[in-house]
Amino acid sequence: MIENNQIDTSAELAENAVLPGICEVHTDPQAQAADKAPLPPALKEASAGKSPAQWAYERIILYIQNFEKQLDNDHEVGLGFTGGDAGVIKIEGLGYYDPDIVTFYGVNGAGMKTQLIQHVSQMNVMLTASPKQMDQDAPTRIGFKLGEALERDTPAASQTGDTPV
Repeated sequence: MIENNQIDTSAELAENAVLPGICEVHTDPQAQAADKAPLPPALKEASAGKSPAQWAYERIILYIQNFEKQLDNDHEVGLGFTGGDAGVIKIEGLGYYDPDIVTFYGVNGAGMKTQLIQHVSQMNVMLTASPKQMDQDAPTRIGFKLGEALERDTPAASQTGDTPV
């Protein structure tokens, strides 16, 4: 398929035509695997109509949600980046810019606002349990707010003007 002046290989065409799947195996029988929860409508769509950025964005949300389910009330999800000195940030937002950029918004350990902009081909993300701020009654659960966009009834390819959270 030729799209946006890009020619897909036969392997990419076959891969993009398949509905997405998820599988996890854990040594801990109590671990909450992401593949045990029902997938939201957005992640049941074939990836062929999505940019690499949107596809990465939607799957990151799924993993953030699953990670947050395993945290106690004293922790929030933090995000570490491998291969650099960005450190860990408290996630306050996530977005994408078609066709291939994903951006993370947050606050670092020193309380400074941060934004990491990353190409999907270089993305390595580590979710971490970070202590919530002492003055907060309850931890912030960004994954559930982000997940609202994945519950759409209309496939991504037929939507126009969508702005990620």
